[in-house]
Amino acid sequence: MAAHLVKIACERPDAVGRSLSQWDCRELAAELVGQGVVRTISPDSVRRILDGHRLKPWRHHLWIGDKTPRDQAFADAVREVCDLYTRALLPFEMVLCVDEQTNLQPRPRRQPTRAALPGLAARVEHEYGRCGSLNLFAALDTRSGRVYARLSPRKRADDFIAFLEQLDRELPADKTLVHVVLDNLRVHKSKKVKAWLAGHPRFVFHHPPVHCSWMNQVEQWFGILRRKRFGINDFADLTQLSERVLRFVEQWNQKAHAFSWTPQSFQKILAKCESRLAA
Repeated sequence: MAAHLVKIACERPDAVGRSLSQWDCRELAAELVGQGVVRTISPDSVRRILDGHRLKPWRHHLWIGDKTPRDQAFADAVREVCDLYTRALLPFEMVLCVDEQTNLQPRPRRQPTRAALPGLAARVEHEYGRCGSLNLFAALDTRSGRVYARLSPRKRADDFIAFLEQLDRELPADKTLVHVVLDNLRVHKSKKVKAWLAGHPRFVFHHPPVHCSWMNQVEQWFGILRRKRFGINDFADLTQLSERVLRFVEQWNQKAHAFSWTPQSFQKILAKCESRLAA
């Protein structure tokens, strides 16, 4: 029976005619009974058997297939980003990580959110309305942690260029070489953006490889923003959402700190590249 359970657990449910995305212990127990393997078995017994075989079919993680390049160009792009994050910059250089946090929705509640009281958690009305969304363009200075931000109802090339114009105005004039790390989104490589770059030579774009969003440090900051500002999403409207997000940025910058990145942060992925290139 245990061998049959392991066999089923190592197959996708669709392969045996069950319309499920993943197995869990209750569904596996039902499948064993349905196939006549056992007359009865509890989900707890299924779990104990699977634990003995180090199987957890109810879990999953994302992976990148072998067709995704891990060639010399990939390794060079990783090393380029590693160098930008870890080497000592010249006085006229700075490194920005740029990306967009899309679809920020106000979600106004029908009743005001009530603050926590002794012995009582904060209370958020379950029902909410919809009134549009905003996109946040953000740039993180990798050496200071300072964030530059702009909110826009759309995410087109023109909106991105408007953010670049804002950066050009706000960045120190003595920074004559601004390295910008950003993903391979089509908007970032449009003809309009390339034309803008041609007229603003101090900005130089660097694109990490595809499927490597973790290399963009502003993603770490987006995680902080989502956790600390959008843990309770109850803005009255788009205007209030914009005001509160920009205030969060302002208060972050008052105590901004850089994130710790070292060459060791890239060692694992570079080791995989080197092993493939040597094969």
